[in-house]
Amino acid sequence: MTDRTSLRLSATLLFAGELLSLLAGIFHPAREDPNDHRAVFAEYANSAHWTAIHIGQFAGMAVIIAGLLVLFFALNVSSGTPGWANRFGAVSAVVALALYGALQAVDGVALKQAVDAWASAPDAEKAARFASAEAIRWLEWGVRSYQSFMLGLSFILFATVILWTARTPRPIGYLMGLSGLAYLVQGFVLGTEGFSGTNTVPQLLAYLLVLAWSVWLLIAAWRMKESVEAPTG
Repeated sequence: MTDRTSLRLSATLLFAGELLSLLAGIFHPAREDPNDHRAVFAEYANSAHWTAIHIGQFAGMAVIIAGLLVLFFALNVSSGTPGWANRFGAVSAVVALALYGALQAVDGVALKQAVDAWASAPDAEKAARFASAEAIRWLEWGVRSYQSFMLGLSFILFATVILWTARTPRPIGYLMGLSGLAYLVQGFVLGTEGFSGTNTVPQLLAYLLVLAWSVWLLIAAWRMKESVEAPTG
């Protein structure tokens, strides 16, 4: 039996979190090539709203993860392979949020302080300050890479539950699984190439797929009848 009330809350949180993340991302400085460190560090140093933007991004991810955790209860699966997938999906979501918090500490705080120090340093200190900022940038690559892996894994696990049990329309599970795969690809690219052009397609696909299945889930949840019993095999 799918918990209709929890599913509606989950769908609303997931959709709201995705919108908040996209909105915050719109204001993120993005004029320069993010792998051209001298140009992009200067752009970041000139950003007056850096802290607010990254708080917004963290809030968006926190709401998405809250939606996934509510989805864990809404799917109401506790036995067999789907039950384990449901549990591991919830655990992966919590780990993804923890990594995203670390990411925002690195990107939203440490990197900003480092690029500001580099931009204002006297010429004799600029090389050392730049090296420090670049090291933090590389740390950002690593944390973002593993956060993408864990978020993608969470999506894939919840997609498995949906496809196995049909507690929500199965096409939602297919889209969720594809978005998880896109995040896995992102994680690999970020860990090997950083913010290169190779990441453009998987990043765009991930955003579009998450938006698509979150809208579909929202519509399905609010149209759901009082109780729905679905097959478990």
